[in-house]
This record gives sequence, C-alpha cells and structure tokens, in this order.
Amino acid sequence: MNKIIIAIDGHSSCGKSTMAKDLAKKIGYRYIDTGAMYRAITLYCIQNGLFSGEELNVEELKKAISTIKIDFKFNPETGKSDTYLNGMNVEKDIRTMEVANKVSIVSAIGFVRHAMVVQQQEMGKEKGIVMDGRDIGTVVFPNAELKIFVTARPEVRAQRRLDELISKGENANFEEVLENVQKRDLIDSTRAESPLKQAEDAFVLDNSDITIEQQNEWLLENYQLRIKNKKISIN
Repeated sequence: MNKIIIAIDGHSSCGKSTMAKDLAKKIGYRYIDTGAMYRAITLYCIQNGLFSGEELNVEELKKAISTIKIDFKFNPETGKSDTYLNGMNVEKDIRTMEVANKVSIVSAIGFVRHAMVVQQQEMGKEKGIVMDGRDIGTVVFPNAELKIFVTARPEVRAQRRLDELISKGENANFEEVLENVQKRDLIDSTRAESPLKQAEDAFVLDNSDITIEQQNEWLLENYQLRIKNKKISIN
C-alpha cells in the first residue's frame, strides 16, 4: 500500500488538530499533533522551574533537551491519541492556559525546534501520516504530497478556544483568550526559527464561517484529488 504525507499548518486555535484527527481516522492514517510536542516541552519547563515569569532559563533547557522524550499512545477510552512526556500521560496538563501562555516562547527556540523536527521526521519515515503544526509543509516535510494551510479570524478562534477551556473546567475569559491568540500569532509569524507561513503549494482554508462537517468534506475532497493526481494506490 502506497501512502502519502499530509501536512496541515495554520494559526493557533483554528481547528487544525480536529480536522487532522478526523481525516486520519477516515483514511486510516496515523495522526501526529506537533503542537502537543511543544506544549509538552513547555510543561516540562514549568514543572522543573525553568520559567521565572515570562523569562525562560534557556541554558538549562538546552542541557535537558536530549532527555525530553515525547510520544503518542492510543487511548481506547477516548478513541484518540494521548501525549506522553517522558513516559507520563500529560494530555490534560498541556491544554491549560498556563501552558498556552508560554508555549510560543519555547517553540521559538532553535534547538528545541531542531530536536522536535528530528522526532517528527522519524515518525513520518513510512508515510501514511497526517501531521499538523506551524512548519510542517515548509520545514518538517517540504515535499509532503498534500499541504493545507488553515486560518480563521482571531475573534472566531478565541471563542472556539474559550469554549474548549470552559468545557474542560478551566477558568478563562474571552479577552484573555483573544489576547493569547493574537500574541501567539505575532510570535509564531515573526520568530527567526521556522516562522509560521503558508507553503507556496498549500491549499488554503479559512474556516471562520463553515461547519466542521463542511471542513471535513473539503479536506477529504482535496485528499482524494491529490491521490488521483499522484496516481497513488490507496487500496
């Protein structure tokens, strides 16, 4: 069976993970949440006292980066993959506002991105994966057969993120979440190391005003078209 790599990039809280998970399940591919990897490293920094306010002890993180191992394991109860940090399930811990407010600081560091790219490329060696993040189609897999760039208006993304946090029992308000979304956009797009940008050959989706069902249908159609154009067997 010949399979392809599907790279989904885009802004924070625009539903990349949701659409990537749904597509992977639909076509029988493995889903890799690269954003969760950077969140896990951020959690490691918080748990190990590497943050002092907004200041990160970069030298200590550099010493530890080779010992930080991130993996994904299928959870039969949820039907989804959970994120593991050095053998511990941290799926719930990495989704807090505390982590969200600091993840862009960590993900902008060159040696952190290099370490994660190595792990991500290893995961994609046999293809048959759907991977989402900020630089999948531009840095991690520049030769991916299908690239998608997802965006939505900041206010829409902030409301989606707030709804998610409230559903998980987190304390947050719209203004705080919107500020976090806009801050992450700025940092992600202007950082020197692997900035967020659309790959030239990516299909663009603004999902501000469409349903998840419409989004999934659009993505599946583009996948099927790419498979047909590439003449890749999916049987």
